[in-house]
This record gives sequence, C-alpha cells and structure tokens, in this order.
Amino acid sequence: MDALLAIVKFLVDEIFSKPFYLVGLMTAVGLIALRRPTSQVIGGTVKATMGFLILVAGAGTVVNALEPLGKLILGATGASGVVPTNEAIVALAQSKYGALTAWLMFLGFLASLIIARATNLHYVFLTGHHIFYMATMLAVILVTVGMAGAGAAIVGAILLGTIMVIMPAFAHPWMKAVTGGEKVAMGHFGSLGYIAGGLAGQIVARVAGKKGKSSEEIEFPAGLRFLREPMVGTAVAMLVIYVVFAVWYAGRGDVGLARAAEAVGMNATWGSYLMAQLLNALNFGVGVAVILLGVRTIIGEIVPAFAGIAERVVPGALPALDCPVSFPYAPNAVLIGFLTSVLGGLISLLLIAWGLGKAWVLTLILPGMVPHFFTGGTAGVFGNATGGRWGAAWGGFVNGILITFLPAFLLKVLGALGFANTTFGDADFGWYGIVIGNIAQSKGTTGIVGMLVAAVVLIWFASWFQRKYVEKGWVPGKAAARAAKK
Repeated sequence: MDALLAIVKFLVDEIFSKPFYLVGLMTAVGLIALRRPTSQVIGGTVKATMGFLILVAGAGTVVNALEPLGKLILGATGASGVVPTNEAIVALAQSKYGALTAWLMFLGFLASLIIARATNLHYVFLTGHHIFYMATMLAVILVTVGMAGAGAAIVGAILLGTIMVIMPAFAHPWMKAVTGGEKVAMGHFGSLGYIAGGLAGQIVARVAGKKGKSSEEIEFPAGLRFLREPMVGTAVAMLVIYVVFAVWYAGRGDVGLARAAEAVGMNATWGSYLMAQLLNALNFGVGVAVILLGVRTIIGEIVPAFAGIAERVVPGALPALDCPVSFPYAPNAVLIGFLTSVLGGLISLLLIAWGLGKAWVLTLILPGMVPHFFTGGTAGVFGNATGGRWGAAWGGFVNGILITFLPAFLLKVLGALGFANTTFGDADFGWYGIVIGNIAQSKGTTGIVGMLVAAVVLIWFASWFQRKYVEKGWVPGKAAARAAKK
C-alpha cells in the first residue's frame, strides 16, 4: 500500500500537478495515436511542453508585478480581510490533506476520462494545477465532515471528474464565440465568471439593439496610436494605475513616503519610488506578451495532436485549456476586463463592509490581483465576444462581484481552513464548494448519497445542455453581430 501511494504521489507531484508535463504528455499520446513518426512525436511534445513553460514564465512575471500593486491598493484604501489566492490556500492545506488530495487528483482524472467517454461531454481537462486545487478543496470539505479512507477517495474522485467535464461544456458556446469555432475548450475553474461575462455582453448588445464595436477596434488619436499595440497599451495603462495608488498610499497623512516605500519593498525617495512603478508596469506588459506567445505555441501543437486522442481514446474529444488560451483573441479586452473586475471587487467589498457582511456573517474579501487579472481578463474577452467593448467592461465587472461574494460564502464550509487569511479565489471553486460543502454537512450515508446525486444531476444537466446548445451550433451573440453589420 505504501509503495502504491508513493507511486501515486510521484505521478501527482511530478506529472499531473505540473501542467506543462501534462500538456506534453497529452500531445505525445495524440501524436502516437495518429501514428506520427518518432521525430514528430518528440518535436511536438517538446514544443508543446516548452509553450506551456513560456506561458508559466509570463504568468510568473505578471504575478510578481501584481504583488506590489495589491499592497499599494490595500495600503491606500486601508482595508483588511482575506485575500483569495489559490496557491496560498493549497500550500496551507497540504500538511493535513495532502495524501487524500493525491488520491483525488489521480482517480479524479481517470474519472473525468470515463465520464467523457461514456457521455456526450467529450472534454479532456488539461489544466493540471487547477485539477490539483479543486482536489485540495474537495479533500478539505470531505475531511471536515468526517470522511476518510477509500470512501472519501471514491466520492471525491467522482466529484472532481464531474466538475472537470461539465464546466467546459457549459462554457463552450461562449468559447466558440471567442475563438470563432476553433477546436479548443475552456479548462479553468473560473468558468462561471466567464459565462456570466458572456451573458453580460449579450445583455449589453440586446439593450443597445446590436453588438458594439470590439475592444480591438478602439480608435486612438493620432498621437496615441502606439497604444494599439497590446503590449505597449497594457504597460501604459498599468503605469497610470501603479502611479495613482502609489501616490495615494504615500500621500496618506498617517503613512507617508517612507512607510509606504518600506511596505512594498522600495527605496524611500520619490524618484526611486515612482520609477519602481514604471518597472512594474513594463514587467506586467512583458509578462502579458510572453503569455500570448506561450498560448500560440501550445495551440499550434496540441490542437492538431488532439485529433489522435479524439479518434482513439475519447472519440470527439476537445482539449480544455487554461484561461490565457483566450487572451490572443482580444488582448485589449483582457485589460478592460481586469480593471473592471477589480472595480467590481472593490464595490462588493464596500457592500460587505457596509452591512451585508454583518447580515450574512461574511468575511471581508479583499481584491486579489492575480485572480482578478486572469479571471477578470478572460471574462472581459467573453463579454467582448458577445457585446463588444462595453460587453468586455461589464463582463469583467460581473466577474469581480462573483469572485468577491462566492469566496466569502465558501469560507463557511472549509472547517478550520476557513480561518486562514486566504481562500480559493476563482468562481467555480466558490459555487461548487458551497453546493458540495452544504450537502456534505448532512454527514454519513445521507451526505454521501446527496453528493453523488448532485454529481449525477450535474452530469445530466450538462449532457442536456450539450445536446440542446453545443451540438446544435448555438453561438451566443451571433444575432447581435449580424445586426451590427447591417
């Protein structure tokens, strides 16, 4: 048993929890299934793996640039509370829930493949780190209600496999609107926010009577046309944001320049303090550009290779990939969605602080810049696909509301881990954790049956949605787009 657990932990720790290896492995399986020459298998596998590493490098640069911005915003506003950060909450959970998490991730991935093959939900979820995060959350919920051993592993695996196939299905009509019908799905547990973003864009288009101009068609004055380059425009916009909050923070009478600079690890002179914001903004722009390069590299390799998996392993399967896969389709919408998501988060924070938190016994959820950028930016892309630039703005705003209120309610079902100063940040962790967590609190046989029934109902509903909308070719916002052309 110990040897088997060691093998499982090795696969989870060294393969399945590292999305670049997982994507490379899936690419290799697809190319082998297509009977490609060995040279093509090796080349395609290495290129897909390197593409994901390029994406990871870009994401790391963005995260490093966002960290001081989060400190500046919190310092300027004086707010305190819980900051949702998936990486932090997962790290805290591993000492107590690590073994069950490993089993859930391994068995859950197998369960997702079985469900994908046995139903019409032919999606293979390839975002390894999000599988790891969801497995951790489910392990926490199950242990909190007293489940353990093989029973917890089996129930958790079914729950994990379920969410891995249903969310790409629910998001796929809007994903097709974004990509123009390319054979790739959304594999990220912020999908409820992206669907809400797409719906917000549809509402904007309906109110206006037609789809507005795309965020990528923004007309800049002659002197500002350099902003049409996404990398440059992103860096300039972020520079303004960094400087505004830096000056606001240092300008507070109870703080001052010296304390503000010390809090964010910068030198206490105005020149170096402000130049540090310029460097952060440039690094942010570089990070976004690197992410786009990585996504294009991955798509160029994994989509053709996935035909092999579709033909041999899961007939008709689509790869469900990380949320930055949507960024190249509307880079300006990414920035719009990020900014309005932060705005939605701040307004929601104020609502919780001014009364809703006391009425519903909610903890203050502070804006985490990382979830707001990645999920808000993606929601902006979805909103832009259905409602143009205003759709992008409202899409990000709605996402910001969701990733503020949902984590607040989720804390109630995380047991002792709910008292940590961080929690899971993306929308699907929120809604799924709340549903499963509240059912699980029935405990015993009632709780187990309830969770399994919930999984069956969700699979049935997703299967119906797949037949009704995805398979019949429904693309949200299509009518509005035709109206805009007239």
